[in-house]
Amino acid sequence: MLHWLWNNAWLAGVPLVVGFLLALPLGYFASRYRWIYPPTVTATGLLYTIPSLALFILLPGVLHTKILNPLNVAVALTIYTLALLVRVVADALNAVPDEARSTATAMGYTPRQRLLGVELPLAVPVIAAGLRVAAVSNVSLVSVAAIIGVPQLGQLFTAGFQTFSNAPILLGLILVILLAFAFDAVILLIARALTPWQRVVQAR
Repeated sequence: MLHWLWNNAWLAGVPLVVGFLLALPLGYFASRYRWIYPPTVTATGLLYTIPSLALFILLPGVLHTKILNPLNVAVALTIYTLALLVRVVADALNAVPDEARSTATAMGYTPRQRLLGVELPLAVPVIAAGLRVAAVSNVSLVSVAAIIGVPQLGQLFTAGFQTFSNAPILLGLILVILLAFAFDAVILLIARALTPWQRVVQAR
C-alpha cells in the first residue's frame, strides 16, 4: 500500500516540477513577445486535449520503453502540466503592474534582475494557483495508468471493480484525496514563504 502511495506521489510530483520548469521560459517569452502568445498558448493548450490513456499507450513507441515503465506516465503528466502552466505563467507575468517594472528599471535593474527580483515574485500568487490545479490534476490522472498495469493507488480502483467490492475503491479515493491535499498544502506553504509582503498587507 505504501509502495503504491509513494509511486502515486512521485508520478504526480516529478512531472509537476519538470513541467513548471519548462513552462517558465515558454510563459516568459509568450508574455514578453505578444506575437508569440497566441500560437504558444494555443499549441500547449491543445496538448491537454490528448486522452491520457491514449498518451500512456503511444509514448512507449516514442520513448522506446516498455508499456509498464513508469517513465511513460511521468512524461505524459509532464506534457499535461506544461499544457496547463504555460498560459498561467504568461498571464501572471502580464498582470505585473507596469509601475513595478518601471520602478525596477529606474533603480538600475537589468531585465534579468527585474524578472527574478520583481516580476516573478509578484506573479507567485497566480502561478501558485495554477500549480495547485495542475497538482490535483496530476494526482488524479496517475490513477488512469492502473488500466495498463503501472503500480500506484489506481490499482485499488481496478481491484474493487474486479472483485465487486467497494472497500478498495473507497480506500483509494480517500488516499488520492489526502495526497492531493498534501500537494496543495506544500504549494501553499511555498507560495506563502515566497510572498512575505502579503502577510504584512493582510495584517493591516
